[in-house]
Amino acid sequence: MASLVDRHTGFVAALREAGLPVSVAEGLDAVRAMRAVDLLDRASLRAAYAATLVKRPAHRPAFDTLFDLWFPPALGDGVAGGDPAAWERPARTLDGEGRPVPPPLDPEVQARRRELADLLLDGDDAGLRRFARAAVGDYGRTPGQESWFSSGVLNAMSPDTLMAGLLSAVLNGQERGGMAERIARRTFRDRISRFESLVGAEVRRRIAEDTGVERTARLSVRPPLERLDFSSARRAELAALRREVYPLARRLATRLAQRQRLGARGRLDFRRTVRASLASGGVPLTTHHRPRRPHKPELVVLCDASDSVSAFAHFTLLLTFALREQFSKVRAFAFIDATDEITKYFAPGADVADAMTRLAAEADLVWITGRSDYGHAIKVFEDRYADAVGPKTSLLILGDARSNYGDLALPTLRAMAGRARHAYWLNPEPRPRWDTGDSAASRYGEVVPMFECRNLAQLAAFVEELA
Repeated sequence: MASLVDRHTGFVAALREAGLPVSVAEGLDAVRAMRAVDLLDRASLRAAYAATLVKRPAHRPAFDTLFDLWFPPALGDGVAGGDPAAWERPARTLDGEGRPVPPPLDPEVQARRRELADLLLDGDDAGLRRFARAAVGDYGRTPGQESWFSSGVLNAMSPDTLMAGLLSAVLNGQERGGMAERIARRTFRDRISRFESLVGAEVRRRIAEDTGVERTARLSVRPPLERLDFSSARRAELAALRREVYPLARRLATRLAQRQRLGARGRLDFRRTVRASLASGGVPLTTHHRPRRPHKPELVVLCDASDSVSAFAHFTLLLTFALREQFSKVRAFAFIDATDEITKYFAPGADVADAMTRLAAEADLVWITGRSDYGHAIKVFEDRYADAVGPKTSLLILGDARSNYGDLALPTLRAMAGRARHAYWLNPEPRPRWDTGDSAASRYGEVVPMFECRNLAQLAAFVEELA
């Protein structure tokens, strides 16, 4: 049995590994807070840790998952503190030929479902927790008994199918479809979601006891949104990323416009200069210039759409969608071993996933092999779209700089970057992998400044570095 100190240090280390920013001082604050609470009261212990270690609401789900692993509510089957007879494993019902009856028809399962319906109706959270623990013990084993899983429990209990009965029990003949039904449906939907989360937490606890809490923690917790790799984002997470990318896009446009305004001064204001020289006997000691007219910069996005960075291409589209509203003109191009303009896919209201589907089906990105060929793609861009890059243009290249050992077309890229006002390269690969295998990151980085960009935190750091 691990000591409390070991539990604390392991928990804090797991939070850091999951991407939550927890400093040494905050870890010590948590230790001090533990002196003020009853350590046997898990709710108070959880609150003390959360108050000292969690900085953003988005970090709370990961914190709760790890807390339940490192400070579990029970050990083993979890019945030591209750009545074991009340939760003993039911025998499987057999049909006339000695075969197990399927769970939906099993009388034992039906009895458990009625018990679950009563708990959902009463909103008994403590009872729901005990029921979830017992249900996992009864139905949560994989067929080979080698691990635990949630789907067996949820398939057997089918909590969603209890909704009609729950609504009938509380509406008492009231008109269906009204406010009362909507409130009741939302209440029971929340309680069913709570039961499903309790089942998941119990499955993770059982797996942690069998395979180790550290391993289970690494597999159970996804990084917070700002540290989630674009390459591993799910569809729902892409929607959240899109919301976060918009303010970064505005800051990026502001940074580029500021750098432009910090260049050469505006044209000489001859009248103001002559008027000011009258005070010094006609000698123009001070010159006056007209302010530069503020305007939105233009942007050209050139992104790798090959299979090796296909998930990163989703982020590219997210960023381009967001940047479109911040620049006076945005033109987007994609390439594999050929290059095609994809600006038309960014119509207002378009869905990112749908745009990716259209891009894959319609864009002319493959020349011969369909494998990344940066050199040929850059030459095609220069031949067909050279007019896209000019003195008002910010050029943004997104890709892993892996060209399958082909020609890199460095002189062509150097000419493109020379025509642009700014040129930057965002690389989704971890920096330690640059220049390994067919990566030409450093050689391209000598021509266009290259930045590692795998998540929102690194994108924000890139934007700040432009200041």
